[in-house]
Amino acid sequence: MIDHAHDLASVRDATDRLLSAVAELDNASVAEPSRLPGWSRGHVLAHIARNADALVNVLQGRPMYVSGEARDADIERDAPRPLDAQLADVRESAERFQAAGAAPQDWSRTVELRNGVTDAAARVPFRRWVEVELHHVDLGIGYELEDLPDDFTEREIDFLAARFSGHPEVPATRVTDGTRVWRTGRDDGEGSPAEVTVSGKPADLLGWLAGRREGAALSVQGGALPALPPL
Repeated sequence: MIDHAHDLASVRDATDRLLSAVAELDNASVAEPSRLPGWSRGHVLAHIARNADALVNVLQGRPMYVSGEARDADIERDAPRPLDAQLADVRESAERFQAAGAAPQDWSRTVELRNGVTDAAARVPFRRWVEVELHHVDLGIGYELEDLPDDFTEREIDFLAARFSGHPEVPATRVTDGTRVWRTGRDDGEGSPAEVTVSGKPADLLGWLAGRREGAALSVQGGALPALPPL
């Protein structure tokens, strides 16, 4: 069962970690490249802030973004700002998200995200948690996938495995950290064995599923490491 209150608290904790880490930067380092191709650290921080406001829109029944073009333009507009402006925006937008999450509402309802994707309202706080944690890693300032909370890593692996489940371009795949097992990819028929088994440490599995690592540290049996579609 999704516990939106727990996830809202986790978002707050993750945001505090992010803000504390970013506060140690300076204007020059904010303008440096992030780990995301074509984006500076300023782009990542601008995206984190605008995503908070976008998810407020979702919780309050408005479109997540006016358009994809408007989303991209807002990030480009805000990316060059100095450190103090970036910090203030991330902090204030996070507070708006927390306020929206604290408002009485029907958490069982279905909400619409980008590109026609729908989900339960109760999962929106977890989706925000993902944005904060993974983009903190993307900043490349010392916070790594191994530093993520264990419960977050397990849930995000589960979420991404489910996201690729049934995808025709991904072979039937068994994913394991040696203790837990997830299945993803094509459904090749009841009782059919998984074509590929991918095993490794949780951080490496998450990095591969989330497109943050190429999978060199993973062990693969039954074929090549599956190429995953972009998120």
